[in-house]
Amino acid sequence: MAIEWVVLGYAAGAEAIMVLLLTMPGLGPLRKGLISVIRNLLKPFLSVVPFSLFLFMDIYWKYENRLDCESTDSCTPNDHLRQQKSIMKSQRNMLLIISAVVFYWLLYSVTRMIITIEQLNAKIEKLKNRN
Repeated sequence: MAIEWVVLGYAAGAEAIMVLLLTMPGLGPLRKGLISVIRNLLKPFLSVVPFSLFLFMDIYWKYENRLDCESTDSCTPNDHLRQQKSIMKSQRNMLLIISAVVFYWLLYSVTRMIITIEQLNAKIEKLKNRN
């Protein structure tokens, strides 16, 4: 299952870089090309949402079926350590899931906002030229 987490991590990192590039000031000439590339990537990156849901369900299933060392004294110190490591990995992976979904939402929102601003600026220029 490690490959799924690597893929999700790379997707979240790519989304974060794209959001950073879109919101960075001073990239005026590159912005139009960047926006067109990101608009074309939004649909493929939408697959992050169901993929994250699948990985969330995997974490939930592992949580429900884990060894419970809290109520019994039959667990060895190794079992306690394994349980703590499992909980830490689950928390880390949940943070990765949340960040991937939030970065996709930010990327979509910022791209839509920039496109709307460009359309409004084009309408303003058209109205100025008409008068």
